[in-house]
Amino acid sequence: MLDLNKLARQMQGLSQHLTLEAAASRQRLELAQQYLCKAYDSQSELVQQQEKWRDRILFANATPLEPLNTCIDIPVPPKVHTVIATDGSQIAPNHHEIAYCYLLNIGRVVLHYGQNKHPLLDSLPEVFYRPEDLYVSRQWGIRTEEWMSYRRTASEAMVLAELACSVAENTGTRGGGDTGNVFDSFSASDNTALPRLVVSASSSPSRIPTLAMVDGSLIYWFLEQLPFDARDRILPPILEAWRQMRDAQIPLMGYLSASRNIEGINFLRLLACTHPAPDCMSFCPNQLDKVPCKVFEPLRDSTLWATQLKPGQRSPLWRSNARILDLYQGEQVYFCYVHVGAEIARIEVPAWVAENKSLFDESLGLMLAQVQKGYGYPVAIAEAHNQAVVRGGDRTRFFALLERQMIKAGLRNVGTSYKEARKRGSIA
Repeated sequence: MLDLNKLARQMQGLSQHLTLEAAASRQRLELAQQYLCKAYDSQSELVQQQEKWRDRILFANATPLEPLNTCIDIPVPPKVHTVIATDGSQIAPNHHEIAYCYLLNIGRVVLHYGQNKHPLLDSLPEVFYRPEDLYVSRQWGIRTEEWMSYRRTASEAMVLAELACSVAENTGTRGGGDTGNVFDSFSASDNTALPRLVVSASSSPSRIPTLAMVDGSLIYWFLEQLPFDARDRILPPILEAWRQMRDAQIPLMGYLSASRNIEGINFLRLLACTHPAPDCMSFCPNQLDKVPCKVFEPLRDSTLWATQLKPGQRSPLWRSNARILDLYQGEQVYFCYVHVGAEIARIEVPAWVAENKSLFDESLGLMLAQVQKGYGYPVAIAEAHNQAVVRGGDRTRFFALLERQMIKAGLRNVGTSYKEARKRGSIA
């Protein structure tokens, strides 16, 4: 039980610390705005420098594909459209329960707008109890609880692809868009060599705009720490699901609320570098130290773009250079920041979505409409979470069902450990 009286004595020190940190944060933000203004004129040179020294740079940074002062209004979405989303939850394995197993529950949502169709709101549960499911990760030194979360990520992508393909077949979406490369170069009069987006051919008039959304990043950072064999069981199914959505012409989008990413801020570190070249390996091999270019830390991208964007606008498009993307079999991830009204959200899409400007703009419009319908957060993702979440009552019923099946199978002494039973009720 939490003693609030004892806790209250520590709050004064916490409030003073937060006051000082807020003042320091404002100073970092003002400095970042100054560097951003300087980068407007030298963006092309910074990108060339970034490409030249990319193998020597030790911090994650992204490449802007549009001018840094880009602030584009997101178009109004069509009234007739469909939004798909998945999210997952789980019951972790516990040696103190009646059986050592875990459960994944994937929430599924398909919302049809202007089509007079019933929505899909349900979940797909799956229980894992075989030794090959419970203990396979131990050969790589990965705890079962961690492995369960990795499998859940893959399951979310696969279920999303199944829904997307089903919707595409039923609505005539498949094959409805132009997937050609639409990156081109600025003309000489633009005074820059950066690539830009040009308008692609319009899609078929019979096509119903559709968007597939997931909660979180499309860059699976956890894969970096996994051994090759373990990674090979998680990433290929995800990439196959992405290819299925690409073939069905259903754009995929990752929505990040309260993003802590600093890839855009780190691009400005190239301008803040005090050395002759951004050769981190030679000049600053230990990035954990206070190196000269870390003048903005720990400022986030979203904080900077909150000062640049108006509600309903997006930032320039960026290409992530995260090293984990080298394992994505040619699949690149692009992102931008969008002022959705309540916050600055980070939006991530695969390369084939970003390269089709009409499809990309349409997807952003559908996303923004979802945020407005959800009062600050995409309603499809929120409903997928609500379908997936395993509450206390669900957990109790799950183990009660499992107990009945074990007794029916003739097992004896079925029950929780004394420790678990005592934790659920106090004697004192």
